[in-house]
Amino acid sequence: MPVSRARADLCPGVFATHDAADGALARVRLPGGGVSSARLKVLADCADDLGDGALHLTSRGNLQLRGLERDSAELVKRLSDAGLLPSPAHERVRNILASPLSGLTGGFTDVSGLAAELDAAICARPELAELPGRFLFALDDGRGDVAAEGADVTWFDGVLLLAGADTGVRITDAVDALVRVASAFVAVRGTAWRVRELPDPSVLLDGPREPVALPPPPAVPIGVFDTDGGGTTIGLAPPFGRLSTAQARLLADVGPRVIVTPWRSIVLPDTANLDALVEAGLVVDPGSSSLQVSACIGRPGCAKSRADVRADAQRTLRGLPSSRRAHFSGCERRCGKPAGEHVDVVAESGGYRVDDVWVPLENVRDSLIQGSGS
Repeated sequence: MPVSRARADLCPGVFATHDAADGALARVRLPGGGVSSARLKVLADCADDLGDGALHLTSRGNLQLRGLERDSAELVKRLSDAGLLPSPAHERVRNILASPLSGLTGGFTDVSGLAAELDAAICARPELAELPGRFLFALDDGRGDVAAEGADVTWFDGVLLLAGADTGVRITDAVDALVRVASAFVAVRGTAWRVRELPDPSVLLDGPREPVALPPPPAVPIGVFDTDGGGTTIGLAPPFGRLSTAQARLLADVGPRVIVTPWRSIVLPDTANLDALVEAGLVVDPGSSSLQVSACIGRPGCAKSRADVRADAQRTLRGLPSSRRAHFSGCERRCGKPAGEHVDVVAESGGYRVDDVWVPLENVRDSLIQGSGS
């Protein structure tokens, strides 16, 4: 059945911010997650001068600024001057994931440069400014990491995926293929926001079909990795995806660029400054329990949230098994929930609904450890 909606797509950007309880929220798109150190410092300055003093990582490899004034003219000017808003008309549709470790270690095809090419191609097509802000592109180098995120259209080492599913269509030119599919979606979408909402997504395809089995997604890249070129790369995560401006400036000082992943973590190419990162409160241990729990912004930042979910999630960290990933949500919208398998924890009056079983607040931690809510 075709999708019918009573409201417009309100996905936030910089030109059209979202009104939250703690002020306006602006989402800054980082195609492929990459951002230079110079631009990261500009974002940190904006967070300090105009926002809440932090950069908030999203599940699409972007950054958000919170606590802004409703008038974003100064923010627009600063980000435009830094080259972070190359096309105002396309600003909300530049949603591109790319394998964060591509070109550094592993993978089969280096897609590290394709995100910028795809971004330029999207901005060059006026009709693609009509894409919904939720439409998502992905470039997977064959390891299966961003392919598992269910993007609307994914290039997976020569294979085309729609809504995360293999189509069997083989494609050589990734940028051309993804742009063509997006253009076809604009032409037929009606009120649909995502490819999976189309009655028949196959109308977007042409070419022969030869299905392929997708590999299971690898672990989130946290820790120290040797690069194929003989250097060192570090994967790290700020707790709950909140990167303080002091932490952001530290990252900008240790290398020429950072890569924001869709798992609210960061990859630092060609760096070995591990001690300073740990001292700054960034998680670099892949076995840390803090990596197993994520949460939406909760109270007081969101008026719809029923609880301070981050404070409650923090209480669950100690003793949580590494196999028990959980996401805390302040309401049924479940903002920021991970794409992979996880325990669903939703705030309700006096407690939480854990995988659809109501649990008193004081018993949530035990429920997650014992698995009684699954």
